[in-house]
Amino acid sequence: MIEDKNERLGAHEVATFLRRHPKFLAQFPDLALSLVVPKEEGQAASLASYQLDVLRDKNRELNRRLNELFANAQENERLAVRTHQLSLALMRAAGPAETLRTMVAVLGEDFHGEVVRIVLHQPVAGLEDAPWLQVVGEADPALAPFRDFLAGSEPLCGRLNQDKLALLFGGQQAQAASAVLLPLPGLGMLAVGSADANRFFPGMGTLFLRMMGEALVTAMGRGARD
Repeated sequence: MIEDKNERLGAHEVATFLRRHPKFLAQFPDLALSLVVPKEEGQAASLASYQLDVLRDKNRELNRRLNELFANAQENERLAVRTHQLSLALMRAAGPAETLRTMVAVLGEDFHGEVVRIVLHQPVAGLEDAPWLQVVGEADPALAPFRDFLAGSEPLCGRLNQDKLALLFGGQQAQAASAVLLPLPGLGMLAVGSADANRFFPGMGTLFLRMMGEALVTAMGRGARD
């Protein structure tokens, strides 16, 4: 009777039993060597070999994630150092004009911005001929495409619509296949463009971008008070 009952056991019953008794193979180690686990069509491996392959795959994935985290940590450290240096440079600037020149120079050199543009609502003495600066009144209809952006506080990253590109970059739109916009509350906005369409993208980290924008606004406010 016992043999008949065992013969009637199906695969699901065996699987259920093994799930309830995960240490079963520890009691019968010979089964771990004799059980066959399919790997690919026409091939098979022992359970021990299969488990080893699974562990190797997990180890490779963990190493990949660890290397990715390490690379991100290094990049964040570099960005932190550059942002700190930018803040110091802005603090040393003698006035609003020098502050803006410093910002544009640092973005172009240290942060590799291919084209930098600043749009202000009010003119700044000493920058009347600056090619990277535009003065556009806060109520100017030309700013209509930017209304929602300017009303918020978050940077905008990615590929810009044609109406935004035309105002910001004019004849240098080819150098702004992707761009990042920084709002400058009470002042206007700052744009950095790249010929690489994938350089700036929606969803990218914006912590350091926000910090740079805040540093510039603070430095400009200090210059105005002085």
